[in-house]
Amino acid sequence: MRIASYWLACVAAFPSLCLAAGSCERLVATASPDAPPYAWRDPADPRKLIGASVDVLASAAAQLGVKIDVLYAGRRSQALEEVRSGRMDILADAVLTEADLEHLDYVHPALAFNDYLVWSRQGSTIPYTTLADLPGHRGVMSAKARPTPAFAAFAAEHLTLQPAENLTHTLESLAQGKADYAVAPRYAGAAAVAALGLDGRVVASEVAVDRPGIYLAIAQDSACNDGWLRGQLAKKMTELAASGGIQPILQRNAERWKQQQQAMSGAVKP
Repeated sequence: MRIASYWLACVAAFPSLCLAAGSCERLVATASPDAPPYAWRDPADPRKLIGASVDVLASAAAQLGVKIDVLYAGRRSQALEEVRSGRMDILADAVLTEADLEHLDYVHPALAFNDYLVWSRQGSTIPYTTLADLPGHRGVMSAKARPTPAFAAFAAEHLTLQPAENLTHTLESLAQGKADYAVAPRYAGAAAVAALGLDGRVVASEVAVDRPGIYLAIAQDSACNDGWLRGQLAKKMTELAASGGIQPILQRNAERWKQQQQAMSGAVKP
């Protein structure tokens, strides 16, 4: 319930104080369920999402005195539709697109930038320093990746970049010699390499080929979308960017996801 009875009583008794604090006591957010370290389903409670985006949003909501639930709403397209429709208030890992500007108010600055790196087998002879080095080589990238439109256009025109089912299959294809290089995120890629036992076999370049921003985005049709909430979230994102505080959160959640993957892998072994 967006506006509770005690809120109405507060407005009646202390209008200036309560109106300054916004008009929403509870927010419902969602995100892609398979985008570590930003968001993924909680193995302990699959109805909920966990990850770096969830941690940042929960911390901001706590400071603002607003309760928030970050819930699983289905695959990414379903999660996006739940927020576009206003049935959920916030998308916690939105990528900025022109089409979604009609439905979502993006909170600036970005929560983080998702560095996509070029990964290759140890000892590879690919002399990668820029994107111009990749044409003519066989590449692979997860079909679930969310690159910027500029990189997607460049890849479609100049690169031989085959889609893999997910990040795990992307890195396994590279390790097995089915591709010369892979394009994969920095943190999720490193965690997946460790979880798959590929340390020392697969390595990453430090030069990012793409850096899509990851944003908090509020549904324009959300009953909670007002200037106070947008402003307060923007303030929190500005503080986070200035402090560099997102990096330890990303690293902590990448390690968390890696440990969960290793635990699940061990559980299915005979």
